[in-house]
Amino acid sequence: MSGRGFFSLRSGMLALIAMACASSGTVADPTGLWLARDGAHVDIAPCGNELCGVLVSTASPFDPATGRPWADKNNIDPNLRSRPLIGVQVLIAMRLIDISKWSGRLYNRDDGKTYTGYLNELDARTIRIEGCVLSVLCGGENMTRIK
Repeated sequence: MSGRGFFSLRSGMLALIAMACASSGTVADPTGLWLARDGAHVDIAPCGNELCGVLVSTASPFDPATGRPWADKNNIDPNLRSRPLIGVQVLIAMRLIDISKWSGRLYNRDDGKTYTGYLNELDARTIRIEGCVLSVLCGGENMTRIK
């Protein structure tokens, strides 16, 4: 290979490495519509300087126990147990703490409690939501981007 060909190849490789490094420093963007493991859809959008996620649909529109649209029946506040589950904020005040990680609170509709939580963007199509009890016991699930 001539010196000129090697130089071009080397320059091209350096340009690709520089672009990769530059792009890895950009902040992830998890805004959009996401599919949860249970079939629910969550819309993540800015709320002030933070991110919030709202439940926009469930896998089935009706609670099989009542035959009516889902209500927030497990909420620890008895006054909120009759509110529609659709529209409930499930990701609350998520603040950016790293290039692809947010920290805030998560509402668990299964037990009606709010926990410390994290949102991690794994790639452009996958996020991981993790909740913690006492910052020690943590669990979570991956969600897939719909749009």
